[in-house]
Amino acid sequence: MPISAPDAIEPAFRHAKEQLLRPFRFRQWVRLAFVGLLAGEMGSFGGCNFNFPLNNRHRGSQALLDTPFPAQITNHPALFAVMIGVLVVVGIGLVVLFTYIGSVMRFILFDGIVARECHIRKGWARRKRVGYRLFLWQLLLMLATFAAFLIGIGIPVACAGALGWLAHGRDHVVGLVLGGLVCLLILLALLTLVGVISVMTKDFVVPQMALEDVSAMQGWRRLWLWLKFDKGAYAAYIGMKIVLAIGAALALMIVTVIAFLALLIPLGGFGVVAVLGGKAAGWTWNPFTITLAVVSGSILLMILIFIAALISVPAIVFFPAYSIYFFAPRYSQLASLLWPPPLARTVPGQPPPEPAPL
Repeated sequence: MPISAPDAIEPAFRHAKEQLLRPFRFRQWVRLAFVGLLAGEMGSFGGCNFNFPLNNRHRGSQALLDTPFPAQITNHPALFAVMIGVLVVVGIGLVVLFTYIGSVMRFILFDGIVARECHIRKGWARRKRVGYRLFLWQLLLMLATFAAFLIGIGIPVACAGALGWLAHGRDHVVGLVLGGLVCLLILLALLTLVGVISVMTKDFVVPQMALEDVSAMQGWRRLWLWLKFDKGAYAAYIGMKIVLAIGAALALMIVTVIAFLALLIPLGGFGVVAVLGGKAAGWTWNPFTITLAVVSGSILLMILIFIAALISVPAIVFFPAYSIYFFAPRYSQLASLLWPPPLARTVPGQPPPEPAPL
């Protein structure tokens, strides 16, 4: 029988505890952290910026940072524009690449939660085809979101500019305020809609794609019928998941900040020594020092992100398990995978019953 959203919390907690702690396997934690990070399951902790005031009289460690950039860049606007263009193209390429990787990792995470054993290489070889289907769906969703943003936000802003409201803002304060509020409401509604679609896709469409090899559009057609039949349960699920996500984000943020502070104290001391040493050696900003700073910062950032992913492993396991235990009673293929029926007694001379299709 279908269960309510609150009733799915207890089995999801029990599943996460058993998978992560009985027994505790550090390799599994590392794999789940890696898969959850690339699948986008690790929650965002918000833009928490910690600014420590510095005494302006002690500027020895800042001298290297205050050195101007090379004149080859600042004195050639065309070269600077080309560099910006290359960075934009590389950024778009990285977004597309990681979207594809995250699509495949979403199925590897689903398999790891159901089987309670995460295997990345085997899962990649098995799920890359269906992951490509999810990748195409996510690209279409991104393009549709961008188009909706242009229509809902770009067109009103362009109209305001064409009417001269932006150039003469003091003469149109009321119109700009009302228009800004309308644009803000449109933006919030658009973000909410896209967020709900993304959550419903990874929680309820991905299991269908994984177990029946259907496309994302086919999975959404079936899910839409189920939504119309049981609107209240799915709405309660979304609301409960928001509450759980907020609680988990706050708890994990506290633990992550403590871990980062414990790690950044020695790393910060090492960085100060490195900056002072570079200043004493007469280093200035040049292609070598810029590259060294970028590489060092990237390595430090990756270390911090992976530590945050390790801390978030309980949430990485709990939330997919929560969606699975809520959805399984409503989806027979997933239910038969979670709770396989007992083997029926066979009569001599009669062939055994065929297993349930995956």
